[in-house]
Amino acid sequence: MHIHEYQAKGLFRQFNIQTPKATLITTVVQVNKACTELGGNIWVAKAQVHAGGRGKGGGVVLCHSIKDAEDACEKLLGSTLVTPQTDAKGLPVNQVLIEGGQNIERELYLGLLIDRQTQKITVLASTEGGMDIEKVARETPEKIIKFGVDPLGALNTNDCALIASQLNLENTLADQFVITLMGLYEIFITKDVSLIEINPLITTSDNQLLALDGKIDFDDNALYRHEDIAEMRDISQEDEKENEASKYQLNYISLNGTIGCMVNGAGLAMATMDLIEHHGGSPANFLDVGGGTTAERVAKAFELIQTEANVKGVLVNIFGGIVRCDLIAEGILQAIEKVGLNLPIVVRLEGTNAAQGLKLLDESTADIHTEADLTQAAIKIVSLSRGVA
Repeated sequence: MHIHEYQAKGLFRQFNIQTPKATLITTVVQVNKACTELGGNIWVAKAQVHAGGRGKGGGVVLCHSIKDAEDACEKLLGSTLVTPQTDAKGLPVNQVLIEGGQNIERELYLGLLIDRQTQKITVLASTEGGMDIEKVARETPEKIIKFGVDPLGALNTNDCALIASQLNLENTLADQFVITLMGLYEIFITKDVSLIEINPLITTSDNQLLALDGKIDFDDNALYRHEDIAEMRDISQEDEKENEASKYQLNYISLNGTIGCMVNGAGLAMATMDLIEHHGGSPANFLDVGGGTTAERVAKAFELIQTEANVKGVLVNIFGGIVRCDLIAEGILQAIEKVGLNLPIVVRLEGTNAAQGLKLLDESTADIHTEADLTQAAIKIVSLSRGVA
C-alpha cells in the first residue's frame, strides 16, 4: 500500500525525522492562511498523488508570492496529474501540500528496502539526491552506498555514523543523519514497510538536515497489524478495477493486451501470460483468483475482464488442488450465465476431478472450448481472439 508525501512526513516526525514546515490544503481559499502562517516569501505547492516524478509532470510549483501559490493550487486541485510514473490517464489531485521554501546547500538520497538477493534490509544512500536513483545506479553506481542489515540483528548508531562519513557529513549534520536513519529503520521494522525513501534529503545553509520529500510502501499482507496505516489508504489513487477486485480477494492488474486471463495462483498466472505472448497473443490483465475459488469470485472475475474494452477472448487456466475442478466448472457456467459473457472462452482444467470438470463444460450449451493441455489452450485462444476458428 502506498501513502501520500504528507502522510509519510507525518510518520517521519513521529520518529524524530525533521521535515520542513508545511500545511495541507484542499481548497484555494486555504492558501492565503497557509502561506501567512508558514511565513517567508517563497513557498512550494506540491500535488499529493501516489507517483514519483511530480516535478516533471508540473505537480511541484515554486511560488514567489501568495498569488502565485493560489494560482498554482487552483490549477492543480481537481486536475489529473500525469508523471513519468503514471499511465496516460494520470492520477487525481485532491490535496496540495504548501511548504516553506528552503535554502538548500546539498541534496542527498536515503532509503531502505528489502534486498531479496542478499536477504537483508539494505540501506541505500547517495550524494546524488534529487535524481532518479535508478538513473544514478545505472550511470554512476559508485555513487551509491549500500549497507546490509541482518534481519536477525539491528542497525546501530555506529553503522549510521559510518554512512554519514561516507556522505561527507560532519559534526551536527552527521548527528542529525544518525537520528534520521535510525528513525527510518524504526519505521521500516515496526510498520512492516517494504520500501522507504527520502529524495531529496537536504542540508540547509543553517546546518539543518530535512526530509524534503518522503515515500513509504507498506506490505499489504501485514496491514491487519496496523490499523493506523490502513486508515491512510486513499482509494482515489488506485485503479478502480483493481480496487473492486480486492473486495473479492482477487489479485487483478490491467494490462494493454487483447486476451483476458483468469488463473488460480500467481506463478501459474505468470506462466499463462508468458505462453500467450510466446504464441503471438498479448494478455489484457493479470488475474489470480486464488486457491479458494467460488462461483461468486469467478463471476466477479469475468465481470472485470469483460469491462476491458480491448479484450477479444478469455483464457481460464485452473489447477484444481484445494478446490475440485468439477466445482470450478460449475462456477464458470454459473458465472457466464450471470455475467452474460459473449467472448470466445477457452478453459483448461488440471488436477482433482479435471476430467469431470471438462466434461461438464463440454456438455453445456455455453460456447466454451476446453483443453487439457496449457500450450494448446494458449494457441487456441490466440487463434480465436483473432477471429480464426
